[in-house]
Amino acid sequence: MPKRAKPSCVAVALLAMATILASAPASATTESKPYDDKLMRLAEIMGAVHYLRELCSASDGQLWRDRMRELIESEGSSALRRANLTRSFNQGYRSYSRTYSSCTPSAQTTITRFLTEGAQISETLSKTVR
Repeated sequence: MPKRAKPSCVAVALLAMATILASAPASATTESKPYDDKLMRLAEIMGAVHYLRELCSASDGQLWRDRMRELIESEGSSALRRANLTRSFNQGYRSYSRTYSSCTPSAQTTITRFLTEGAQISETLSKTVR
């Protein structure tokens, strides 16, 4: 039986930052934002974490997908932005679904690494967006 990934402070911080970003006002005046690279990376990480935590029997359910939906609703000011955010999330999900078919120590390490990176990106973005 795979080892269960436990929620950590980093995961809680990442979720909090994703919620902050999701509630930030979106400006529809321009298609691209100066923080888009970081935002797309965050979406990719969220997709990978969604897949990996499910693989490792975390009881998150659709938590990461729901947070991504909130992010898309707040930052997807156009069809193109929504498509790019969705593509990044799906790319993260698919990439790791091809890499891991069972929960391994490496998958656990990857989850931890992504939660840390995602929290750092979220913190940077929350300072940029506010």
